[in-house]
Amino acid sequence: MEFRHVSVLFRETIDNLRIDPDGVYVDGTLGGGGHASGICEHLSERGLLIGIDRDKDALAAARERLAPYKCQKQFVQSTFADIKSVLCSSSIEAVNGVVLDLGVSSFQLDNPERGFSYMHDAPLDMRMNADDSLTAEDVVNGYSAEELARIIRDYGEERWAGRIADFIVRARAEKRLTSTFELVDVIKAAVPASARRDGPHPAKRTFQALRIEVNDELGQLRTAVDDFIDCLAPGGRLAIISFHSLEDRIVKESFQKRLNPCICPPDLPVCVCGRKPDIKKVTRKPVTASAAELEANPRARSAKLRVVEKLERES
Repeated sequence: MEFRHVSVLFRETIDNLRIDPDGVYVDGTLGGGGHASGICEHLSERGLLIGIDRDKDALAAARERLAPYKCQKQFVQSTFADIKSVLCSSSIEAVNGVVLDLGVSSFQLDNPERGFSYMHDAPLDMRMNADDSLTAEDVVNGYSAEELARIIRDYGEERWAGRIADFIVRARAEKRLTSTFELVDVIKAAVPASARRDGPHPAKRTFQALRIEVNDELGQLRTAVDDFIDCLAPGGRLAIISFHSLEDRIVKESFQKRLNPCICPPDLPVCVCGRKPDIKKVTRKPVTASAAELEANPRARSAKLRVVEKLERES
């Protein structure tokens, strides 16, 4: 299956990176190379793009797509949470810009073999890196009812989490759940008919929750935001595109801690801790998709772009 992914908020992201032709840029979620191609268009022969992705198919597709561009390129199979070790291995001290597109690629969603979609019958997999050990099948069949309910509630924001977890445990006692459609049938049975008539597909939130758990998406994001800010050169920019409230909340709160790092008691008239912000906002509010983009790509509906810039170090 051809690796394809429509990069959301493409022009807004590239414009806000304010690319230096001779700079070093990281696409931490390389995918098929969509945003990376926009970066490479602006880079000279001295410029460098570092593309990181867990998925070896994505890296292969991006390598081919980006081959015509004249800039230097490095492709790394890893997670963006390992950014500091990735840069250290290349003896790079700081970068001029970073883009993180936290959405699942269209290739991963639409490829039945990957098990991400509730619309295709497939093995319960959901691993972004096929070499990782934990699968959705392991979670569904191995976690307790309490653990499943917590994941589905916290990561899927599903009101019927407890009921879905109980139905999963009851179903797997009779037969191990191994396919996406088997799980979908269990979820449909668990969610009351009145709740299934309106809103998204009844399995959407549970599948999102399982994907997040399998790939430790939120845990890695919490670490990565601070690490990427640390790795920015003064004037460098970090652009992050999130697709659901859990991701956006982590990004927003992580930025806010760097924008207002003071830990003094709020009743003190002046700051005495000496902690100063090391970033500033580039986008005052999150950037969302235009009407034209939504018409062309409905998956952009929930996308939010936030951008910050690293400040000059005070002497």
